[in-house]
Amino acid sequence: MPIYAVTYTYADDSAAARDTHRPAHRAYLGTLSEQGVNLVSGPFGADEPAGALLLFRAGSKDEVLALTEKDPFRVEGLVARTDVAEWLPVLGPLAQALATD
Repeated sequence: MPIYAVTYTYADDSAAARDTHRPAHRAYLGTLSEQGVNLVSGPFGADEPAGALLLFRAGSKDEVLALTEKDPFRVEGLVARTDVAEWLPVLGPLAQALATD
């Protein structure tokens, strides 16, 4: 099944709201992790623009977008932009680990 790289760009001035909704956001992504959909996710570093990277294993780009629409961060309007691209891991230990999934 394909892997998709999802990038979130957070809405300006949403830091306080993200703090409020982070437990629900992480619980939702945790459920997707248990289902084998969310392979890894996390925010960009403090010196980067506010956002996050998520790697999903899913059947299609449309499926991935539908899953992100249920993310509490998106439900609450904290994500200004969501980009999804199929990703083909080729080299490195992570690529090898993902190939065995």
